[in-house]
Amino acid sequence: MDLRNRKLKRHVEMNSGALNDILFILLLFFLIVSTLANPNVIKLTLPKAKSNTKSKQTVVVSINDKREFFIGTNKVPFESLKEKLAPVLSKENVDPTIVINAEKSVPVEDIVRIMELAREIGAKVVLATANPQSKG
Repeated sequence: MDLRNRKLKRHVEMNSGALNDILFILLLFFLIVSTLANPNVIKLTLPKAKSNTKSKQTVVVSINDKREFFIGTNKVPFESLKEKLAPVLSKENVDPTIVINAEKSVPVEDIVRIMELAREIGAKVVLATANPQSKG
């Protein structure tokens, strides 16, 4: 009795024809889903590099807890804020930017009023915040 020479040897095979179809369908599914997801949830103004770059012209407008407005260190009443900002921001033709430093207790309405003034002048607005690494 020869046990080695059997004709009933089984060869295990795996049919991989359907596997390629399934992987292709999964790939298409993930590509379609990834294009539907909006990666730009937060709109950011990214810096653009040019050969002749200039630093942006910024003006700092501060509001203290008494709701007094300052351009740099000069105290300015809100009524004359626009006429004081316009000549300072129109000196150069780079993107004028207003940086708002506001005390924590200042109402949002005051910040929005400055933002509206900046829109009328044609300037961008940046709201300065405390560094999250610093304590205090």
